[in-house]
Amino acid sequence: MPRILHIDASARPGLAGRDEHGSHSRNLSHRFIHRWREERPNDPVTHREVGLSPPAFIDQRWIEAAFAPQARRQPWMADVLAESDRLVDELVAADVLVIGSPLYNFGMPAALKAWVDQIVRVGRTVDFDPSQPEDPFTPLLADRPRQAIILSARGGEGFEPGGPLAHMNHLEPALITVLEFIGINRIHRVAIEYQEAGGDLLAASVANANKKVDALADQLLSELADTTAVPA
Repeated sequence: MPRILHIDASARPGLAGRDEHGSHSRNLSHRFIHRWREERPNDPVTHREVGLSPPAFIDQRWIEAAFAPQARRQPWMADVLAESDRLVDELVAADVLVIGSPLYNFGMPAALKAWVDQIVRVGRTVDFDPSQPEDPFTPLLADRPRQAIILSARGGEGFEPGGPLAHMNHLEPALITVLEFIGINRIHRVAIEYQEAGGDLLAASVANANKKVDALADQLLSELADTTAVPA
């Protein structure tokens, strides 16, 4: 039974089209989860709300604790890393990671970056071997297949791969870099654009993204059914 980790990173608490100033990225992530649960209602889903309840920023004590050799671990370090351990445990347990995030000023929201900094952990999600200088990192989440779905919303347009503003999009590329670094390589992305323009352009982008989210959920559900089917 696959486990899903659902992360929302928007600072907007509501849903676009229903609540005033609601979130489009949150709409996409909830749509994916709803579609999945229609087919597999018993799959466990953990919802981590980083946009409204951001993780703590890492500080000097966090860094000291995270990089302390086992022989030099002190009791206070467990308390400092307790939140990070919870977030890492959620991620390690997940087979499907769904991230809903807006593009803020060309990159990810600070709350989502705080989550990233909490889950990229030496000894937990990646290993580091300085004796292998040409390839010192080993991703620890490559132990089994995992899927990641990045569902985003942008004010402007042209930020998609190959688009005229693709070089200014530091949301999906940054997340993909992080996820691949820790061992999650099956990554999918769907985005809404034209929030600033609104009107028909936004409506068409929303409708297109919704179709893509439904198709992606159906594709992954079909693949899951194929891998778990009992041979005749």
